[in-house]
Amino acid sequence: MKARLVYGGLAAAYYMSWAWFAGVGMVLNLLCLPLLLLPHRERLGAAVRGMIRGVFLAWLWWFQVSRCLRIGWRGFDTSFAPRTIYIANHPTLLDATFLLARLPDTICIIKPSLMRSPAIGPVALLAGYAAGETDVDLIRSVAGKVVAGRSLLVFPEGTRTESGTRLGTLKPGYALIAERAHAAVQLIVICASADLVPRGRPWWRPPSILPARAEFTLDRRWEYDPARRTRDLTVEVERRLSEVLASS
Repeated sequence: MKARLVYGGLAAAYYMSWAWFAGVGMVLNLLCLPLLLLPHRERLGAAVRGMIRGVFLAWLWWFQVSRCLRIGWRGFDTSFAPRTIYIANHPTLLDATFLLARLPDTICIIKPSLMRSPAIGPVALLAGYAAGETDVDLIRSVAGKVVAGRSLLVFPEGTRTESGTRLGTLKPGYALIAERAHAAVQLIVICASADLVPRGRPWWRPPSILPARAEFTLDRRWEYDPARRTRDLTVEVERRLSEVLASS
C-alpha cells in the first residue's frame, strides 16, 4: 500500500512537470510569434537561446526536487569549448531538453514538422535552430553557425532509440558538419530507464518504476583533423558509443 502511495505521488509530480512545461512553452511561443516579423531577428538569437536554457534548467530542477527522476552528470563540471559538435544517443524524449540546459549557447537540429508547430516553431526559429534532413543546404547552413561561434547538439540516430534496443543506425551528417566547420566532435553517452519516454511510448504514460533514472556522461572528444576521413570518424564514434552502452 505504501509503495502504491509513493508511486502515485511521484506520478502526480511527473504529470505536473509536463503541465508546467506545456504552459510555459505556450506563453513563450505566443510572445515570440510577433518577433518573427522584426527585421534582423537573428540578433535576438543569443538572448532567446539563453531564455530557452533558463526554462530547461527550471524544468530540470523540478524533476530533481520532486524526486520523480534521478539525474546524474559525469564530466559536466568542466568548461565547455565553443564551436563544438555535441553528439549523443537518444533514448528518451527528455534528453534533448536536459542537455540544452547544461550546454552553453548551443543550437540543435529539429524535425521540420516541429519547426512548423506553433507550440515550438517561433522560439526555435528565433533561437537559430535548424530544421531539415541531412542535405547539402542544411550542412552548409549549420556549419556556418558553428563557425560563427555556436555549438551544435546532434542526435545522429535521427530519432529516439527504438524501445528494446541500445542504439539505432547513426547518420553521418554531424561528421560532415564538423569537417566543413573545422570543429571538434564531443560524444555524450546517455543511459536512461527503459520506459522513460522512448520511441513508441507516449509522454503521458509515466515510467513503470519511479523515480526513473537518466545519466549523462561527457565521453571522448575528437579534435578536428584535416587528415582524417569523415568515414573514419563515424566508424570510431559508433564503435565507442556501442562499447560504452554495452558495458552500462
